[in-house]
Amino acid sequence: MTQKDLSRTAYDHLWMHFTRMSSYENSPVPTIVRGEGTHVFDDKGKRYLDGLAGLFVVQAGHGRVELAETALKQAQELAFFPVWSYAHPKAIELAERLAGYAPGDLNKVFFTTGGGEAVETAWKLAKQYFKLVGKPTKHKVISRSLAYHGTPQGALSITGLPALKAPFEPLVPGAHKVTNTNIYRAPIHGDDPEAFGRWAADQIEQQILFEGPDTVAAVFVEPVQNAGGCFPPPPGYFQRVREICDQYDVLLVSDEVICAFGRLGTMFACDKFGYVPDIITCAKGMTSGYSPIGATVVSDRIAEPFYKGDNVFLHGYTFGGHPVSAAVGLANLDLFEREGLNQHVLDNEGAFLRTLQKLHDLPIVGDVRGNGFFYGIELVKDKNTKESFDADEIERVLYGFLSKALFENGLYCRADDRGDPVIQLAPPLIANQETFDEIEQILRATLTEAWTKL
Repeated sequence: MTQKDLSRTAYDHLWMHFTRMSSYENSPVPTIVRGEGTHVFDDKGKRYLDGLAGLFVVQAGHGRVELAETALKQAQELAFFPVWSYAHPKAIELAERLAGYAPGDLNKVFFTTGGGEAVETAWKLAKQYFKLVGKPTKHKVISRSLAYHGTPQGALSITGLPALKAPFEPLVPGAHKVTNTNIYRAPIHGDDPEAFGRWAADQIEQQILFEGPDTVAAVFVEPVQNAGGCFPPPPGYFQRVREICDQYDVLLVSDEVICAFGRLGTMFACDKFGYVPDIITCAKGMTSGYSPIGATVVSDRIAEPFYKGDNVFLHGYTFGGHPVSAAVGLANLDLFEREGLNQHVLDNEGAFLRTLQKLHDLPIVGDVRGNGFFYGIELVKDKNTKESFDADEIERVLYGFLSKALFENGLYCRADDRGDPVIQLAPPLIANQETFDEIEQILRATLTEAWTKL
């Protein structure tokens, strides 16, 4: 097909995700055809820095031939077999590998095909667990405002973004929200991170008490919250959350769909912040995006009643633990260890942050925050008052200008208004100072122009 034919066919037949389709009725659909390292190329040959690792996914970078060759070899040997009462070698090996990386006694791995399914699995598992141990009224979950946990009905209920949920209501009942850890807009203790962290964690306890401890099954939290613009945990936050969950017999679920597999410089992000959850949900970077897979990693304690008598977790996915994806996951984790990708992130996260902090001299930049290779830049109208954009300015500046201009200027990233307006950045883990400088320069030029449009 010609470029024009590709674009027209995309509009006519490819229903793109989270996309305002009408915007492409008379405009070409951006079409990416190739990736190499930290860059991707469109159908016209133009190069873009992949500042979002695809979608927080391509940890090892684009064009890793060894991962593609692994997929080919496995497909030739065993292209598919389900893990419904049967096993195959690659699913066994990958489960063992993940259990080895996970902290504490998180030794049981339930495979899915993506992150939303892993979150859905975790909630269903928590509900059935408490029924099996004689506490059938414990079914509710607590998560944080603005947090995104996926699109299935249960995961969407856990999600704390009202605009994403409204079209699909009524959703699954029993999902309740507390404050997040955005200290830039802290309603209290904004100048004391430790006190703010204690206060934010205590909101979880208050919600458990309000709902009734005998009704709450789990707390779902991301190590660094994505939606809203990369909210890292204040000092002591997760230690306090762990205490609260233990006190009220509530499961702590660490949603690491984005943060696991090196995004913060550790295989599992809970290790970075020193807490051991009961369940970890993960996906995205497990294969660096070369094949889809996700997992719910569960502690032995929670799994125990399911391994007794005639108890069965009546849940599963056709493609969960797919042989090709499992093989690619193993090869990707081999690559992680061989090339030291986690250590590379730990060694360079400070340089990435310092490079982005140079943007503080722009009047439109209010805050730069995050961890590892995962940062958000919050945009404001007034740095002194932290005044944000109104609805018209978000539509005109964020979507009408910034999203398109950043891409046209050679940077693929995310301009987002789920919360206050932010630019989100998460490049492949092979990124270096040259990458950081390229990101900063494109952002500087584009944000400077955006300021003139306010």
